[in-house]
Amino acid sequence: MAVEVVLALPDRQQVYRVELGQGASVMQAIEASGVLLDAPGLVIDPDRLGIFARRVRPDDTLHDGDRVEIYRPLLLDPKDARRRRAGG
Repeated sequence: MAVEVVLALPDRQQVYRVELGQGASVMQAIEASGVLLDAPGLVIDPDRLGIFARRVRPDDTLHDGDRVEIYRPLLLDPKDARRRRAGG
């Protein structure tokens, strides 16, 4: 089965396409993608993983065509950002 692993960095997005066997997990896709080698120091937070913007766990099973997304921590709370823009 073919899946994508995506890491959005502040200046670019990295997309990795990997072929895995049926029943592979989210974490197996991340490991097979090589993203951990390309982004030294990247720590995978199990609470910041998703498939098509839906949160998942590292051991969740993938399906053909899934897009595994590795999310970065927010630098600023979205509500605070809106308040600052509004001048509040």
